[in-house]
Amino acid sequence: MPIISMFYGIIIMMVYDEGSRHYLPHVHVRAAEHTASISILNAEIIAGSLPPKKLALVRAWIILHEEELMTNWDLCRKHQTPVPLSPLQ
Repeated sequence: MPIISMFYGIIIMMVYDEGSRHYLPHVHVRAAEHTASISILNAEIIAGSLPPKKLALVRAWIILHEEELMTNWDLCRKHQTPVPLSPLQ
């Protein structure tokens, strides 16, 4: 699963696997022992959990990069590698 950004101990990844539940545009997030899938469309958790402070950082990052994330999602749907995005600063 390609890493597209890392910041404040948070790793953001994106993958598309046809035939599974990967129809909704989302990112996979890992922060220490926590993992979650988060929608690009509304920055809500689809699966898993994150500590509230980490979730707030990820939501802010998604809002800043929504257009780029959707472009990356389109690349993944074509089984192409997503482009790395700048971290939250």
